Amino acid sequence: MKEIFLKDIAEKLKLSKTTVSLVLNNRGDENKISKATQKRILDFARDNNYKPNQLARGLSLGKSETIGLIVPNISDIFYARIAHYIELKAKEFGYTVVFSSSNENAETEKELIHSMINRQVDGLVIASTQCNQADILRLKKSKFPFVLVDRHYPEIMTNYVIVDNLGGVKNMTEHLLKNGKKNIALITIKSELDAMQQRRLGYETALRESGIDINTNLIKEVDRFNFEAEIKDAIRELTNDSNRVDAIVFTTHYLAASGLRELKSLGINVPNEIAIISFDELGAFDLVDPPITSTKQPVSDIGNLAVEILVNEIEKKNKESINQQILQTQLLVRKSCGV
Repeated sequence: MKEIFLKDIAEKLKLSKTTVSLVLNNRGDENKISKATQKRILDFARDNNYKPNQLARGLSLGKSETIGLIVPNISDIFYARIAHYIELKAKEFGYTVVFSSSNENAETEKELIHSMINRQVDGLVIASTQCNQADILRLKKSKFPFVLVDRHYPEIMTNYVIVDNLGGVKNMTEHLLKNGKKNIALITIKSELDAMQQRRLGYETALRESGIDINTNLIKEVDRFNFEAEIKDAIRELTNDSNRVDAIVFTTHYLAASGLRELKSLGINVPNEIAIISFDELGAFDLVDPPITSTKQPVSDIGNLAVEILVNEIEKKNKESINQQILQTQLLVRKSCGV
């Protein structure tokens, strides 16, 4: 069937293009177009397989029906899964999603925000570098719809969806303590990100509440861009005679995977000699030997809630000025802790 356009419908039905456009964009009633005329237009469009020009439709509605998503690294399985659920949920609301990665670079994030706004996205979902306060404040001041995920700015009142990082790692550390572990180390990313600071605080809180002094020699921070090399040194320091630990808490899934690999290369038995536990999941964690105990983040809920909050903001349905969600994590107990 030959493709038809809005102007063709107007010519065939001897109506103005404005009238046809208003009806096809569900604005017939508010513009007092008769029900009979609306029916003629809609029936003709359906019978002739009319497909709207989305750009033109967006301009007429003042919307592009597009959401921009900015994450630190789309190849990271955690952010890839969030992007997946955001895309599915956005589709339910009639929106498409444009993806970009900042590569943990604040200047790149700034450029992406500006670029997406220039592309006329209706709103943004941002997993920020947390080094871009000025642009977040600018979005807030201009009342541009946006929601932060995974990371937020504690000093700025914004919409966000995050998880209880402190509580998640506190539960992990308490689990090790309850199973007789006393000399527990922490391997984390060297970062000012609030999420990472909260995870470290969760570890320290669990120890203090159990009457155990914090031994800074057992806390190892590695560079996120060079973690595979640095984690080898960290593991060797934690397994020497002076520091010999009986458990290690890893604050990310990729640290846990690299840590397990290094422990095995040293011939250290997990969990009989050293138990390990990870914040966040990898699909292979229940397949490796031993399966790794880990904290599962509610990724689908993060994506779904982010889109719901954003769409309500875009469509002015959000009665509350700010919507902040802190979601709980789930501890998945496997054999890497010896239980």
